[in-house]
This record gives sequence, C-alpha cells and structure tokens, in this order.
Amino acid sequence: MTGSRDLAAKTIEGVVPNSRAIAKMTDDELLQRLTTVRGVGPWTVEMLLIFTLGRLDVLPATDSGVRRGFALAYGWRDLPKPKELLEYGEKWRPHRTTATWYLWRAVELPPNP
Repeated sequence: MTGSRDLAAKTIEGVVPNSRAIAKMTDDELLQRLTTVRGVGPWTVEMLLIFTLGRLDVLPATDSGVRRGFALAYGWRDLPKPKELLEYGEKWRPHRTTATWYLWRAVELPPNP
C-alpha cells in the first residue's frame, strides 16, 4: 500500500484524527497516531506541530539544521546526538519551538572571522 493510500485508509479508520480532535490532542498523542501512517515519521509530525498547528514546545532533535545550529551556538565540534539535544533542550521547556527557530537561524549567520 502506498503512503497516500495508507493515509486515506487510516483517515477512514479514525487513526488520523480530524481537525477538531487534533486541537484536543497532546503532541505525544499526535506523534503516536500519525507515525502509524506509512511514510510519516517523527520529523514530519514535528513539522506539522510547529508550522501547521503552532505548537510551542516542539524540539525536532533529529533535524540536521537544529543539530548544526546547536553545535554552532554552543561551540560543539560534533553535532549533538538527538538524545543529547533532547536532554539539553529540557532547559528550554515550554518554549522549545522558539529555541528551534533560533537554532535554525544560527546556521544562517555568517561565520566569525
């Protein structure tokens, strides 16, 4: 079954919630439900949470831009592992989406001479 067919089937089955139900669900509940759809992983759900639903406490720890921004901002030679980033990101609760935006922007800054 292709991703779009699986999405349609899971929508009919009620696995993919409607917009009214989504508004009442936690980020973790949405992550658990939506990642059962073929082709939908945690990163996809995290982008939905940030850009479509406007959720304020999302830290996409597997995102390469976030990981690179963190390494630049905190002077790490290597990229943090997602687990390390999530552990550090606990300090930013409940504003991890804001931290995510700053980390993405850090990658765009010109290098220090």
